[in-house]
Amino acid sequence: MGINCFSFTMNYCLSFYIVTKYEGHALTLLKECDLNSFHGVVCVGGDGTVSEIAHGLLVRAQMDAGKNCDNALVPVKSQLPLGIIPAGSTNILTHTLNGIQHTQTATLHIILGHLKSVDMCTFSSPIKLLRFGFSSMFGFGSRTLALAEKHRWIPPNQRKDFAVIKTLASLRPEDCEISFLSSKHLQQDAQENDRRKEGRLKSDRTGEWQRIEGHFLNVSIMAIPCLCSVAPRGLAPNTRLDDGSIALITVRNTSRQEFIKHLKRYASLKNQFSFPFIDTYIVEEVKVCPRIGMKHIPADNLNCIDSEENTFPWNIDGDLVEWASEVHIRIHPQLINLYGGNVVILDNPKESCSCI
Repeated sequence: MGINCFSFTMNYCLSFYIVTKYEGHALTLLKECDLNSFHGVVCVGGDGTVSEIAHGLLVRAQMDAGKNCDNALVPVKSQLPLGIIPAGSTNILTHTLNGIQHTQTATLHIILGHLKSVDMCTFSSPIKLLRFGFSSMFGFGSRTLALAEKHRWIPPNQRKDFAVIKTLASLRPEDCEISFLSSKHLQQDAQENDRRKEGRLKSDRTGEWQRIEGHFLNVSIMAIPCLCSVAPRGLAPNTRLDDGSIALITVRNTSRQEFIKHLKRYASLKNQFSFPFIDTYIVEEVKVCPRIGMKHIPADNLNCIDSEENTFPWNIDGDLVEWASEVHIRIHPQLINLYGGNVVILDNPKESCSCI
């Protein structure tokens, strides 16, 4: 996968192209390169590559502003916009931006300079920043990714199916406590009311911390709708790219059969949340704290987990992040500029793309 930085001088575009060779390579480059003369960054890759570069641009922005990332409660916005040429299997971010997974459309948005300010989240532990990111899953979505990462020798499409089937076969809930701060900026128009009805949205107590606990098969925390080919309505249709909110979707413990019914709904135009074991919330902050095995882990060694039983993987934008203690997620409105369209998600996904 590659990263390309470019600048404009008179009528010419000057750029250099680097092929990344390992995980973390793009982050290292963005930390070390002199970016002052460039007008933007373009990456060719999948969701993991995009996430790493977006994270790197924001880490670099904090460094340039003299801020410590671990203590940056109000992060500085990246000055360089990011363009994405989709070259992965799902390409969620570019699909969400443009309403379609289409290389030519993504390229033309970059050439024409169409910019969209997009929300991002910080994922933090009690002691440090873990990641800047757009979306995350804890539970089934992260266990599936963790299993797929252990079998990278299998071709990508087969690996994904294998991981899903095997994780379903050993389906188990996560015992955790979830705290969240309801959004103060919910729109009260007809569209918002429709979203409330459709998604069983629970957000009446705005501006107050609430807590739920128990056994959850999956927890999704997403700042963008996350459109993709397997979810034409999006993984989180109750949020938008730039509305300053997070969609919190909790799936409580249920039978394997009912959970599979829920998963199958993503591929259709039916409401995937209309089950009694699913709740959705619109929030500004979320804290997720696993409750199994924590008493056996030394307080100064929370990120060094050897036991499978005490391992808590997170799927953050398609990247595996393992952390054993509480993770605090905050939304930061319009934190990064991306090259792309301005998609309005409709009931018919064919009407929502901004093709060129």
